[in-house]
Amino acid sequence: QVQLVESGGGLVQPGGSLRLSCAASGFTFNTYVMRWYRQAPGKERELVARITSTGGETNYADSVKGRFSISRDNAKNTVYLQMNSLKPEDTAVYYCAAWGSQIYWGQGTQVTVSS
Repeated sequence: QVQLVESGGGLVQPGGSLRLSCAASGFTFNTYVMRWYRQAPGKERELVARITSTGGETNYADSVKGRFSISRDNAKNTVYLQMNSLKPEDTAVYYCAAWGSQIYWGQGTQVTVSS
């Protein structure tokens, strides 16, 4: 069955870094656009970053440009989100999603930025 399993979340101080991973299985990973979303308490889910199936193109929300970097390893069926210079407003549950002939979602991983 299809699985997207996020990992790497946690508690980090402002200015710190985290690297999220999303391991995919059960579908043809290298044909899917991959996205990272986040949802903070009381707010709508927002698109943070996306990467094309080959990794040749990436896009970011304005709020994370220059701080976050999305990448993928199609040999490992994994997509990453490197988050640097974290701010308290980055606190949210982060979800990876696969967009293609179907749409698949992971279960989310909590990121908390606090001193």
